[in-house]
Amino acid sequence: MGKAIHLELRFPNLALTEYNVTSPKSQEYNCFAWVAGDQERWWQPTPEDEFYWVEGVPLEETLAAYIQAYQTIGYGICDNAELEAEYEKIALYVDEEGIPVHAAKQLSTGKWSSKLGWLEDIEHELEGLAGERYGNVGQILRRFNSA
Repeated sequence: MGKAIHLELRFPNLALTEYNVTSPKSQEYNCFAWVAGDQERWWQPTPEDEFYWVEGVPLEETLAAYIQAYQTIGYGICDNAELEAEYEKIALYVDEEGIPVHAAKQLSTGKWSSKLGWLEDIEHELEGLAGERYGNVGQILRRFNSA
């Protein structure tokens, strides 16, 4: 689908890296659901009924709660973002206060895939989304590749 100027305005580092839009806008799911393989719900740790959160995981917007949520589907803490064929990896971006604000999943090419809120899905370099809006990568998680 190509590049999109409106995304580069929101995420200036995209313009400095390689990226491509891979799907149209959608309000059905967000980045946190996308990395979990869920395109039907919006994952958010709030008590509101329109959002989904993993049962048994604290309703907190903390890195620890998000890590715990992904641990329920087989992810564990990892210390690097390097491509490893035997693993699926996800990156949790955090703001200056350490609150998770975005998640991306690694593709078999080594690039990353993200759902940008209500906007499009993109394929990008990990640092392409770092910056004022999404902060920086706070944690990489991985699980054995099921494919």
